[in-house]
Amino acid sequence: MITASKTAELAALLKSAKVYDLAQPYFVGMPHHPSHPPYLFSLVKKHGDFVSPVCGSSASEAIALGGHVGTHVDALCHFSKDGKLHDGSTAAEVQSYAKGLERLSVDTMPPLIGRGILLDIPPIAREEILSPDFTITPEHLEVACHLQQVTVQPGDIVLIRTGWARYWSDAARYIHEVRGPGPEEPAARWLSSRGVIAAGSDTVAFERVPNPNMPVHLHLLVERGIHIIEALNLEQLAAEKIFEFLFLAAPLKLAGGTGSPIRPLALVS
Repeated sequence: MITASKTAELAALLKSAKVYDLAQPYFVGMPHHPSHPPYLFSLVKKHGDFVSPVCGSSASEAIALGGHVGTHVDALCHFSKDGKLHDGSTAAEVQSYAKGLERLSVDTMPPLIGRGILLDIPPIAREEILSPDFTITPEHLEVACHLQQVTVQPGDIVLIRTGWARYWSDAARYIHEVRGPGPEEPAARWLSSRGVIAAGSDTVAFERVPNPNMPVHLHLLVERGIHIIEALNLEQLAAEKIFEFLFLAAPLKLAGGTGSPIRPLALVS
């Protein structure tokens, strides 16, 4: 049972923590994977359109976006293999345009709360930002753990920095015709063998692309049930050499959704 004193102690710890915002901003013209719709925004009511008798006014907007646009998390139903989802269900039998996926959808996903680990790859490659064709290998991950003095453990959420977050304000450069650095299947298996519950990066596709087979997504989402987070901003964590932290993020409860925007936070006491 959580007592009042324990609650107060937890509140004090959280209040004293430094919070790092790992989300990228949303704006019209922002980067988006060409397989997903762009982010759209417009004010639909401006200040002054209606003024109350006491001279009050308000403004509001309408937005439209895909579930995999901006900083977001993939639900386990995002990918299938041989027609099957992670839980063995047949994808064709549990999907519809109106209701989405009836199994493993993002609204059934619990919040991601756990120890976060940042693995900063550019210093290992002696680059400020990884080149578009750079493949992250298990050896890179091992060296990052050694240099940063961290050990990936079961239940961790591992975030891989490539440096591509610096391109976020330039959509064409960030998307780069969907060509960019990331892990291939051996590195994905390195992560899954250590029992991580989620893995993410600062790129649009997490894994190295182009690769029409998307083996990392198939392995993590379908074979191992590990969520993927994309389009993170890891620059401040890396600059301040924060490699271990409390990670918090939750998806929107989009019924039947295959992914959702998130606002991930890293907390350091």
